[in-house]
Amino acid sequence: MKKITFKLFALLVAGTVISLSCGKGFLEKTPKGSLDVNALSNKKGVEALLIGAYSVLDGFINGGGIFLGGWQSSGTNWVYGSINGGDAHKGTDAGDQPDINPIEAFTPTATNDYFNQKWAIVYEGISRSNSVLKIMALATDISAADQTRIEGEARFLRGHYHFEAKKMWNKVPYYDETVTDYNLPNDADIWPKIEEDLKFAYDNLPVTMNAKGRANKYAAGALYAKALMFQGKYALAKTVLDDVYTNGKNAQGVAYKLQDKYSDNFNADTKNSTESVFAVQYSVNDGSAADNGGWGEVLNFPYTGGPGTCCGFFQPSQDLVNSFKTTAGLPDPDTYNDVIVTNDAGLTSTQPFTPYAGTLDPRLDWTVGRRGIPFLDWGKHPGNNWIRDQAYGGPYSAIKNTYYKAQEKVKTDINFWTSGITANNYTLIRFADVILWLAEAEVEVGSLDKARQLVNVVRARAANPAGFVMDGAVPAANYVISLYPVAAPQFATQAEARKAVRFERKLELGMEGHRFFDLVRWGIAATEINRILDYNGGVSHPSINNKRTYLAAANFTAGKNEYFPIPQSQIDRSTTGGASVLKQNPGY
Repeated sequence: MKKITFKLFALLVAGTVISLSCGKGFLEKTPKGSLDVNALSNKKGVEALLIGAYSVLDGFINGGGIFLGGWQSSGTNWVYGSINGGDAHKGTDAGDQPDINPIEAFTPTATNDYFNQKWAIVYEGISRSNSVLKIMALATDISAADQTRIEGEARFLRGHYHFEAKKMWNKVPYYDETVTDYNLPNDADIWPKIEEDLKFAYDNLPVTMNAKGRANKYAAGALYAKALMFQGKYALAKTVLDDVYTNGKNAQGVAYKLQDKYSDNFNADTKNSTESVFAVQYSVNDGSAADNGGWGEVLNFPYTGGPGTCCGFFQPSQDLVNSFKTTAGLPDPDTYNDVIVTNDAGLTSTQPFTPYAGTLDPRLDWTVGRRGIPFLDWGKHPGNNWIRDQAYGGPYSAIKNTYYKAQEKVKTDINFWTSGITANNYTLIRFADVILWLAEAEVEVGSLDKARQLVNVVRARAANPAGFVMDGAVPAANYVISLYPVAAPQFATQAEARKAVRFERKLELGMEGHRFFDLVRWGIAATEINRILDYNGGVSHPSINNKRTYLAAANFTAGKNEYFPIPQSQIDRSTTGGASVLKQNPGY
């Protein structure tokens, strides 16, 4: 089977047995244009339904008269994971996409449509996963091996979508294929159910699959281990991660390994690599009118004049940029903000500017577009010319989701109003992520030197000079990155090792939608985010270089802001006997 074009194939079956309507729980209305279930109760029909379940991974649906999600519900979680985690600001200006403003300032409300779109998408994915299992039970032409494989994929996806809901809202309802009453309360912890689904997939899925993009045994193992990590079950997670790290292979049966160049993880020409454990599959110019590409990231390119020609809503923070400074090639989690990485804030694009001359981790310039540094093959980032309102959102541009100039109209869709719909997959789990989870687990069980060695595996790839951003024949900045030596003080105690591993995740996975959820699961969100808000808001650091005035009064409230408000529209739809079944999260 050729590589799956998830969305296009899904639309062939959308509106049949898959609920696309906004009913209670977003799961129960009779679909428009329903077909006879018998037409799908066979191997071909069930496989089509399964692709339909995969197709929601990007957070976007357009078909059968339904248009749902997009950047509000993007599978990348760029708003909820990166902006809320301090990696980035909403950017552009206050008046555009205003629903993000209170999310970034930690004053969200239950009526914010961003949350309703995200809820609707993840529960649509759950509904589609359950439809696969319901209809497969009626089919008679599916072999036992295929039934087990299909069940594994469907439960993997169901586990993923519930995991997304759990990260966002904590107490949420869990639905499996046996549910007939869709008006379920959210009074139980669903981690056990998520674990069951992911462990089943890990235990039963084959290693080799018939298409890129399908979840296999080791993708399931990685996501299962992630769920264990989120619960602090480090010893069990370590057992699973050891297997994925040592024996793991991708869906084509090729052993996982880091790509030689860090940047190849974010290039449409090198996607589905040995580092891609599980990725949302994007394609363009395929007859889908741009619906199969990276819809959720279309707002995240430089504002104008460069790649995407729109829209500048995902601007890296000064705190993130400063994190990439090095001392003797190593990061300094304690003092990295003491000296700012020079930027051109307050300058026009015609005023002279010299980029920061100090030593930097080379991953910075594959994570952040900054003035005077080559931006892929687009030439040097021009500063203000690519920023809508530098005084508001800061001087930086996102780069990881951006396409190369040479890829325009080839790896970008020609049918959309900008060139920002790309074929550049979003990798939900990279092998680097697995390595750093394993390092974290080693710290928590007391194997500090093993953790150091694993972190060094990730840092060694970053230190490969062949992967540096180049300005002609020379590195574009003063890149100096080192490995942690034996008996490094950063790994002398569990507390120091924990800090080092967590900071490495910040560097390696910056702008990839993970940071907020990491901070919450570590139990340090209030402390860390308020420190970043203080810095980025310019309260105790009033320099124009880092000040975002709209964050000056922002504050993270412990016991509340770890989770988002449950959408009020979903609560309103959940009424039974005049009372709402869904209960709001504390503090909202």
